[in-house]
Amino acid sequence: MNSAETINKGNYKLMANPIMVFGKGDADNETGVALVGGYGFGHRFDVEAKLAVFDNVRFFGADAEYWLVKDEPVDVSVIGGFHLGRHDGENSKGFDLTALASGQVADRLELYGGLDFSRNSFDNSGFNYKTLHFVPGIEYKIGDKVDFVTELGLALNDDSSHYFSIGFAYYVRAR
Repeated sequence: MNSAETINKGNYKLMANPIMVFGKGDADNETGVALVGGYGFGHRFDVEAKLAVFDNVRFFGADAEYWLVKDEPVDVSVIGGFHLGRHDGENSKGFDLTALASGQVADRLELYGGLDFSRNSFDNSGFNYKTLHFVPGIEYKIGDKVDFVTELGLALNDDSSHYFSIGFAYYVRAR
C-alpha cells in the first residue's frame, strides 16, 4: 500500500486500511483491516511493522524497503519481509519479496505497480503454499501529512486470491 518511495529519514508513518479478499469457488469474501507503523532510517531505507486482522486469521510482520532508483521518471524499490500468522488455531510463518515501481502522473498523484511473492508454511500440518500477485495502485497526496492509497491485488497463481484495499497514510515529519 505505497509507492516505490521510502519514508523520509527521521519521519514516521502510520497507516490504516480495510482489505477485502475475494473468495475463490465456494469460499466467502473476507474483510479485515491492516495497521502499519514505519520509520525512515535513511534517504533510501525504511522499516515497517504490520498487523492484519480478519475474522479467523491474524498476521503480524515487518519489512524493510530499499529505494533502488530515485528521482528518475520511474522510481524502483525492493522490499523484503516476514510474517507470523494464526489461522483457526494453527500457527504459520512466511517471507515476502516485492519489486515495486512508481511514477508521478499529476501534481499530487502517483501510479504504482508491484510484483509480490510470498512463501508460507503451517507449523503443525507442514502445509506449504506460495502466493504471487500483480499489484497496481495509486497514491494521492491529500496534504503535507496525509496520503490516500488504494490498490488491487491480482492473483497470478492458484494459491492466491484477488484483493482490494483502500486507506490513508499519516506522516509525522522530522523538523
